[in-house]
Amino acid sequence: EGKGKRRSPLHDFKKTGELMLIKVNKTLEVKTKLLNTTEQCAKRCSRNKGLSFTCKAFAYDRVTKRCHWLSFNSLTNGVRKKQDHAFDLYEKKDYVRNCIIGKGADYKGTISVTKSGIQCQAWNSMIPHEH
Repeated sequence: EGKGKRRSPLHDFKKTGELMLIKVNKTLEVKTKLLNTTEQCAKRCSRNKGLSFTCKAFAYDRVTKRCHWLSFNSLTNGVRKKQDHAFDLYEKKDYVRNCIIGKGADYKGTISVTKSGIQCQAWNSMIPHEH
């Protein structure tokens, strides 16, 4: 069972229909290319193939079949959301989820305080606790 079925690269992304991200901060990077499917866009984003930055999201233009890989997501400072019927936004779940899975070694979300409101210790710090 399960043989011959490959996992979709879209599984790692959160989809928001009819939304595009506009960069206000000009240092944020975007790369575009014509691609036929969102799966192709997702695969390239996950592998960072041909990109000079870490891909955190992509927007797919359903009209022109153009993929826009983004070095940012909806939580990044210097970005605004824009309703656009031509686009679907796909954000890497690792960068937009606010939960920790397992020991949290791969956590890339935005939560930096404990449930009780105490600031989290930086990963590269041995103070106040050793790892």
